[in-house]
Amino acid sequence: DEIPTVVGIFSAFGLVFSVSLFAWICCQRKSSKSNKTPPYKFVHVLKGVDIYPENLNSKKKFGADDKSEAKNKSAMPKNSLHLDLEKRDLNGNFPKTTTKMQGSPDLENSSPKHFAERKKDSVSPDSLKSIASLSSEDKQDKLGTLFFSLEYNFEKKAFVVNIKEARGLPAMDEQSMTSDPYIKMTILPEKKHKVKTRVLRKTLDPAFDETFTFYGIPYSQIQDLTLHFMVLSFDRFSRDDVIGEVLIPLAGIELSEGRLLMDREIIKRNVRKSSGRGELLVSLCYQSTTNTLTVVVLKARHLPKSDVSGLSDPYVKVNLYHAKKRISKKKTHVKKCTPNAVFNELFVFDIPCEGLDDISIEFLVLDSDRGSRNEVIGRLTLGSSAEGTGGEHWKEICEYPRRQIAKWHMLCDG
Repeated sequence: DEIPTVVGIFSAFGLVFSVSLFAWICCQRKSSKSNKTPPYKFVHVLKGVDIYPENLNSKKKFGADDKSEAKNKSAMPKNSLHLDLEKRDLNGNFPKTTTKMQGSPDLENSSPKHFAERKKDSVSPDSLKSIASLSSEDKQDKLGTLFFSLEYNFEKKAFVVNIKEARGLPAMDEQSMTSDPYIKMTILPEKKHKVKTRVLRKTLDPAFDETFTFYGIPYSQIQDLTLHFMVLSFDRFSRDDVIGEVLIPLAGIELSEGRLLMDREIIKRNVRKSSGRGELLVSLCYQSTTNTLTVVVLKARHLPKSDVSGLSDPYVKVNLYHAKKRISKKKTHVKKCTPNAVFNELFVFDIPCEGLDDISIEFLVLDSDRGSRNEVIGRLTLGSSAEGTGGEHWKEICEYPRRQIAKWHMLCDG
């Protein structure tokens, strides 16, 4: 009888002890949860690492509005830890709490002396805007700088040119405000050696770093040569845009002492523009299997001023002729107030006869005017009997069917 009594007593004590221990653990967890330090979140941006407690501003997201951010800052205690992610520099460090003058990017490139003088005086936002506008006008006139090096290898009897980079190129694409630059290089006057770099996408400061070695050029002939660099921007839909050129006469340049580093300003190319009527870029393709002619009106440039405002509203009318009889006509959309219009419109014509012997096509560039009759800016005719580039273009599409061939043509008087 004593053994069951002892077992019952120990069981009761064990049950009371377990319940007490469970209650104590619950109380400890509750108290520790209220005093627990919030977890930290690590955010890696560029080269810096920022740490901030999540519970201080749990509702803050990237791109939040300024009002909610101001409320959170006012409600935050002074002694709390808070690092503002938007005030970091490029190295991830936080700047000192000094008054910073905001201005155009050109102000950052100014000398420290001028910067100190500007910092003493109070600068109004209007004056900063005028400075920025002047700097943007200066940038439009400049076409950038080309950096390269020249060297002659006497052991291999080779002339070595290294195209390093170009800086400050203008934007040739008006939509993305960038360019797709590459460089063509020719050795004048014989033009036997022609090379070009790869295309670098969407950049105004391309770093090519490409080396070209020309063998078989005696050192005695180096003084008679001239390097011609042509800087272009790749265009997928039409002829590449010419940014500018650099001419380097090698007379007087000494290469016997080793590599020579050089840089030259890119100048505007001396191109022969059309005589007053402008130019039109069209692409044609003849499909002999389906007996159709595909015409793409791509671009127009250097169009003359037509109305009082000084700008025309051009569009292109396309007429298809068979034996001097018009059998089909189409037209593009109107482009408002521009002398350099981009159309990129495609038309497909069915050819009534086999071959293109009796076929010709006419392009009329007109100025849209609601108040009066539309004025003809220029005219272009392509066909077997056409002269100049119109006849050459037509001959190419006849010789190479199923191939899209694009060419610029000068417009004649309407």
